[in-house]
This record gives sequence, C-alpha cells and structure tokens, in this order.
Amino acid sequence: MSEYRSEHQGDWQVYLNGQWIPHARAFISVDDRGFVFADGVYEVLKAYGGRPFALERHLHRLERSAEAVRLRLPKSRGEFTQLVAELLSRNHLTGRDAIIYIQVTRGVAPRSHLFPAGVEPTLYLFAKELPPYPEWMFTEGVAVITLPDRRWELCHVKSTGLLYNVLARQEAEDRGAWEAVLIRDGKVTEGSHTNLFAVVDGVLRTHPTGPHILPGITRGVTLEVAAALGIPAEERALTPAELAAAREVFLTGTTIEVLPVTRINGQPVGEGRPGPVTTKLRRAFLESVRWHT
Repeated sequence: MSEYRSEHQGDWQVYLNGQWIPHARAFISVDDRGFVFADGVYEVLKAYGGRPFALERHLHRLERSAEAVRLRLPKSRGEFTQLVAELLSRNHLTGRDAIIYIQVTRGVAPRSHLFPAGVEPTLYLFAKELPPYPEWMFTEGVAVITLPDRRWELCHVKSTGLLYNVLARQEAEDRGAWEAVLIRDGKVTEGSHTNLFAVVDGVLRTHPTGPHILPGITRGVTLEVAAALGIPAEERALTPAELAAAREVFLTGTTIEVLPVTRINGQPVGEGRPGPVTTKLRRAFLESVRWHT
C-alpha cells in the first residue's frame, strides 16, 4: 500500500505493451478494459538507492491478484524483474529512491461484461523518483479519521478499482487528516491505502489476512521484525473501542514504511506522540531495508 508524489511529468521513459516510450507519448485505447471497467490489477514498490525492496514478494502478490480475477499476466516473474531493472536504468534512478508502478489490464476489446477472447493484456510500468515525506510526520505522527468500510469483498486483490478508497482518502483530506481508517461489521480493517497496527494491553494487533484487507508487503515485514524483536503480536481484528483506547497506533505502507498515528477523530492516541513500540519498529524496519537492499 502506498502514496507516491512527483513534481512534474516530462519525457521520462515508461514501458507500454512491449515498447519503451516517453511518458508524454504513452496512450491506451478508449476501449481498454482497465479504462471502462477497472478490469486490472497493479503493484507499487519502492527502490531504495535504486535497489527494489521485496520485489519477489510484490511480484508474488501480483500473481495472486491476477489469478483471483482470472487475468493472464503477459510476463514471467523473471521477465518482470528484468523490466524493473531496465526501467530504473532508463530513467537514471540507480542510486536514488524511487517508486515503481506495474499495471496489467485485460486488454482492448469492445465493451462487454464477458471476458474477451484472444485479447492480449495491456502492460504498463513506470518509475519516478520518490521525494522524502516531511520529517514531522514521523516525529510528531499524523491524524486519521474513521469511516465505514464500503468496499467489495475481495480487498485482498490489488485491483485498479479504487473508487471508494479515493473517496475515503479525500474525505480524510477534507477533514484535516492524513488517512481514513475503515470499519466493517464492528471491526477495524485497514486504511484507504495503508494497513493499520495498534498496541493494546502490551500486544501488537492488526487485522488478519483475508478478503477484507490487502496483505501489505510492509505489513508482513513489520510482523517479522516484531517477532525478531520479541514484541508480542496477534493478527486479530480491533474493535473501534479498542482502537480508541490503544496506547499506540501506526500505519504501514510501501512509501511510508512505519508511520505513527497520534490523533484519531480529533482525539489523542496515548500520550499524543509516537510511542516506543512504533519508534522501535520503524527503526528496525529501516534497518531491515538496508540489510536486504
């Protein structure tokens, strides 16, 4: 899960259906099913110093998402790995922090709900330098709001159909918060584009994997880091009351890594500043990144 920003769009190189072309000349058909149906899947990953982090995990999740919606991927995992390396090289991103985006749609065909026969998938990749987030976000923490989770029942699929996520994220922005945390059937699921953790009674808690959350790559690494540090953790959903009473809350995502939450619906979390577990996990996560890149 992630949010990426760029200052401008120029003649940086993208990959589209077998061609390397300037971004300004990259176009798709109006009949592309990704455009008319959001019939596609995607991945976002981060390169640290030009080296992709957890690329194998991201590609494995892309394969699982595609399988879940019966979408054929046009490249093997090895070919995707080569494309990512060339993408970074062509855009002079070796040695820089960058965001990498991969999207596959079901291709171009006359509009019909049925799967088209004999159509090649549309494959699009881009990479852009990733400016750092403001340091205050990590030293002071961010505010979030809670909203009903009105998404579909296949949230474990990283689908390009993100309309409710967009609406939730915008509502958070409109209300002066950084993220919207979603609640379904009396349980906290995740953020609009992040996973959520909380420290409750000394135990790190997060929603279990399944159809109601995206199995975030950073989420998984954070659980591994917590285990290595001896921090007790449970994949067990929080109630809204438990979230409100948590001593610490933080978000995880590809670009934010481990981000402290210090206000929920206008009320302080714990002492209103990043807590010791969050701080320790963020430090250890970044150390894991350095070790694996």
